Amino acid sequence: MERAYTYPSVDLQNPEQDDAAYRLPPHNIEAEQALLGAILVNNDACERVSDFLKPEHFFEPVHARIYEAIYRLVKAGKLASPVTLKTFFERDNSLAEIGGAAYLARLAASATTIINAQEYGRTIYDLAIRRRLINIGTDIVNAAYDAPVDVGPRTLIEEAEQGLYELAETGRYGKGFRAFSDALTEAIDMAASAYERDGGLSGISCGLTDIDAKMGGLQRSDLIILAGRPAMGKTALATNIAYHVAKAYRAEKLSDGSEKVVEGGVVAFFSLEMSAEQLATRILSEQAEIPSERIRRGKITEEEFRRLTAVSQEMQSIKLFIDDTGGITVAQLAARARRLKRQHGLGLIVVDYLQLLAGSAKMSAQGRVQEITEITTGLKALAKELDCPIIALSQLSRQVEARDDKRPQLADLRESGSIEQDADVVLFVYREEYYLQRKEPKPNTPEHFEWQEEMNKVTGKAEVIIGKQRHGPTGTIPLQFDASLTRFHNLVSDDYLPERFE
Repeated sequence: MERAYTYPSVDLQNPEQDDAAYRLPPHNIEAEQALLGAILVNNDACERVSDFLKPEHFFEPVHARIYEAIYRLVKAGKLASPVTLKTFFERDNSLAEIGGAAYLARLAASATTIINAQEYGRTIYDLAIRRRLINIGTDIVNAAYDAPVDVGPRTLIEEAEQGLYELAETGRYGKGFRAFSDALTEAIDMAASAYERDGGLSGISCGLTDIDAKMGGLQRSDLIILAGRPAMGKTALATNIAYHVAKAYRAEKLSDGSEKVVEGGVVAFFSLEMSAEQLATRILSEQAEIPSERIRRGKITEEEFRRLTAVSQEMQSIKLFIDDTGGITVAQLAARARRLKRQHGLGLIVVDYLQLLAGSAKMSAQGRVQEITEITTGLKALAKELDCPIIALSQLSRQVEARDDKRPQLADLRESGSIEQDADVVLFVYREEYYLQRKEPKPNTPEHFEWQEEMNKVTGKAEVIIGKQRHGPTGTIPLQFDASLTRFHNLVSDDYLPERFE
């Protein structure tokens, strides 16, 4: 809830009073009077401003009440005039001090046209935003002086950033209705962009051809849930995608000085489980093609060390940002993502993983299901707000292990149905090799030979199952998986192998 601020009163009979004695917040009493007068003369003017101008945007409280009364009458289909408004303000002492009903008549009498009504409204709105900015600055100062002992500076900074970002986003006179023709133009532009790009993708390429073909790339404003049981390779796949998107980042300068992203994007990776160093080691291992276990233990050759150094130098300029703070709330995550977008731009957010995020204290008290619901709703809203895809990793319930066919299903998503409901895309990672490996029978038995034959078929292979997709097909995508490098590759089918001669 916004804090109510009181300002020194203004002499409405003489709005150009000398305000040297006060440092009055920015305001324009004449614009407020002109707008109210225009609406009283012709109620159609109310429709020109009512979609973005609210009573609280007026500096003078009397004007705010007059505008609210006018809006209620017009909304009810009634005439708003000095005569019809008179009954609303018969006992209003503030209006009585400046002339009562005669002031309403004077507003209408001084109005000449409604042509400039929208411009008056925007002037009033812009000044209200500037006053909000002053209020936020005041709040920051007061909070810094009077912060409780248990509230750290980082919390104050995040609250200030969130307030500023919300103010920046609302400073667009509100979105309201958009003409279908405008949305249609954007859809055609997206189709044209996909047509012109290699591979025909409308979204950001994830680096795996078959996934791109099924999804058309990672679509802006989508919440993508990537789920699987432990050891299936969720983090590995998310890391592969994040690195590919960041590495492919390419932007071009436009004539107006702004930048347009042509390929890839800036990536924010929220690693709530692994440290930034562990994540960097994993990516280094993937790119240098040296097992991370050997990198950590220092068991590498001189040639491999040179390769590591060369790869690390190439990776220095990658637009990949890692936040490894554990247990952050969805509100803190949103504030940090907004900050990164302001500073560097933002093309993709990865959250590893969903169940390690925290909700608000209020929802936490109501139970884990309500907390997860708040988190998924918040992530989907953030994806739309920042206009970029969010990949959120998620655990699956143990009921998967009880089935003979351990391929995951939507019903296996853990803790809340809201994960399935809020997600635009749900992907499951599944590796038959992991489960079959644990069923090895005794050696040198017929069962073992059969098992070995089955293992040969599934070794190094994984499946990405599209369980839900709002704008495309579902199905299973086979991939190659190198466990030693935790790296996924496109699976080359036997149909595409060159002909062999024995």
